[in-house]
Amino acid sequence: MSTFVAALLNSLDIGMLLFVIASGLTIVFGVLGVLNFAHGALYMLGAYFALTAVRWIELPFWAALVIVPFAVAILAAAVERLALRRIYARHPTQALLLTFAFLLILNDAVRMIWGPGYQIIDPPRALTGTFVLAGAVYPLYSLFVIASGAAVGLAVWLLFSRTLIGKRIRAAALDRDMALAVGIDVPRLYTLVFAFGAWLAAFGGALAAPMRALGPAMGDRIIIESFIIVVIGGLGSFPGALLGALILGALHGFGGRWFPQFDIVWPYVGMALVLLLRPHGLLGRSA
Repeated sequence: MSTFVAALLNSLDIGMLLFVIASGLTIVFGVLGVLNFAHGALYMLGAYFALTAVRWIELPFWAALVIVPFAVAILAAAVERLALRRIYARHPTQALLLTFAFLLILNDAVRMIWGPGYQIIDPPRALTGTFVLAGAVYPLYSLFVIASGAAVGLAVWLLFSRTLIGKRIRAAALDRDMALAVGIDVPRLYTLVFAFGAWLAAFGGALAAPMRALGPAMGDRIIIESFIIVVIGGLGSFPGALLGALILGALHGFGGRWFPQFDIVWPYVGMALVLLLRPHGLLGRSA
């Protein structure tokens, strides 16, 4: 029983962190129609900015967790206004190439500023202990990650379903021309959405910093897993991002515990099965 509970907690830990990150990717695609290859690099920036805030500026981790995502969101808003906005009307491959270029730029910038080595951040003192559930001993910080992912998911759902700005964003996503005709400032909304997607990625990076070693290529794997999640759940589907993240977390949590030699393979197997049986994703809409 304790082994099962440990695997379940590990699945939720991984799944909720991936959900925070992948939800930003799927929201940007759902509204802007852009698959942001630089999303993983924004996650990496969130982790490194948190490292800088905690170790160099000596801010409390809680302050870094609040400030860092906004700093990355401001940077992303500048990128959207100065570069990405110019190519919305062009072929989608140009947006892919542009965001991929920013991925390469940010990866090299991290190597130049922070160096090529791996670094770590200690979790806040209040969350350094462990808790016991059904005989399974698990880090307290992982419980905080699970709770944070759930809180972010609820907040995002409330934002898009219960607020005026959320309804305007949904209107712009459904019909840009009609939204413009009724007076909605669509370009400004696009900037806000892209910045919000970056905020989610950076929040995920800062949240993951005390759990994972920080390295210049840490965003590469996370962007692959985020793409797998949105493919499994359905491109542009926020509930699909949650479902896909929980499935991927379970594949890592349970598959990695009992079949660790196939841990890297499980996500691709899951994605292949979904593409074969339901090409538009589990909760996505068919074209």
